[in-house]
Amino acid sequence: MARGTLMTLPEWKSVATQSIISPGVCVTYAPPGADQQTLCSQVEVLGPQAPQWFVAAYLDFLGPHEPIAQNLSIRDSSAGVFVTSADPDAALRRAWREISTVVQFAIMMAGAIAFLAAVMIGHALMPARAIIDALRKLEGGELALKLNKFKSTEFNHISNAVNRLAATLHQNNSERLALTNRLFQVQEDERRSIARDLHDEFGQALAATAALATVIEAGAPADRPDIAKDARSITKAQKRMMDALRTTLVRLRSQSIEELGLEASLRQLINDFNAQSNSGTVYKLHMSGRIATLPKCIAVDLYRIAQECLTNASKHGRPTEVSVRLEHVAETAPHVALTIEDDGGGDASKIRTGSGHGILGIRERLAGIGGALSIGNAPRGLRILAVVPTSAPEALA
Repeated sequence: MARGTLMTLPEWKSVATQSIISPGVCVTYAPPGADQQTLCSQVEVLGPQAPQWFVAAYLDFLGPHEPIAQNLSIRDSSAGVFVTSADPDAALRRAWREISTVVQFAIMMAGAIAFLAAVMIGHALMPARAIIDALRKLEGGELALKLNKFKSTEFNHISNAVNRLAATLHQNNSERLALTNRLFQVQEDERRSIARDLHDEFGQALAATAALATVIEAGAPADRPDIAKDARSITKAQKRMMDALRTTLVRLRSQSIEELGLEASLRQLINDFNAQSNSGTVYKLHMSGRIATLPKCIAVDLYRIAQECLTNASKHGRPTEVSVRLEHVAETAPHVALTIEDDGGGDASKIRTGSGHGILGIRERLAGIGGALSIGNAPRGLRILAVVPTSAPEALA
């Protein structure tokens, strides 16, 4: 029987044939005396197409895949040849899919590692954040704080140092406030002493000078008008000196607060400023609440603060109106508020950052009685607000 009738060629392009060919592989069969036939499996199952930059890099690095030829029969080489080759598009799809998977997994692992590292570092640095917060509170004046112990020995050393610093600052601040209160008390005593001496000595001397000048003017001879003229000049000079003495005594004296109370003293102060005003400035006073029940130390300091603010308003600006408001609130948070507002212009930021002794003295007075000072802009000038809690230990001292 002829060799060609011994074998019947199978149906080549069938589902059964494709099922045994791996995706991305092409098989070419060239039987003797017949046309060459090629069958390739689907490549879409291998993933999406690779980008051009990856295709170029892949081909430059690995190059194209070489086909593999195999005889159909090991005994008869004329039986035909099978040629197996990789579909270039399929190879690139598979390589891109596998490399993409590896890269994505690596990115996920790196992200997870970074997250865990951040969590661990954040947990390890929690004591550092607590210490920084404590230092900021110390900077803001919260001197009674105390840090708890940490698990880390090094952070415990820092925590103990911060606690010691806070305790030292608290003690120093208490001593400073006590010294400030004592200094202001000594200052008030010295002012009273100086005022008494000025009134008793200089006042009497000026009164005697005026009386003597009057006597000289009255007894001057008719032919000596120059003597009467000199006597009148002495009288005018005495009046100017007496006015200056009264102004000085008003600034020095505080015994009127102890004798008359804060309300009457402030009214007298406003009246004096209105009487001495040469620029037409009007000074107004508004009071509410139980001012008479304020402790003596608060009353004296509020009087001095109002006096200093009125002096600054008249010296450093040209206001047409200066308003003083004193309010005592005895409800939920007992406090007394002193507000001085003028319409003479000015920049609150410059006053807040300035180094004037007047504002510094006001702050020191308020610190000594547990109060606080705020300086802001009014509609046409400046507003100074001093608030003193009447329930604070410093205020009741």
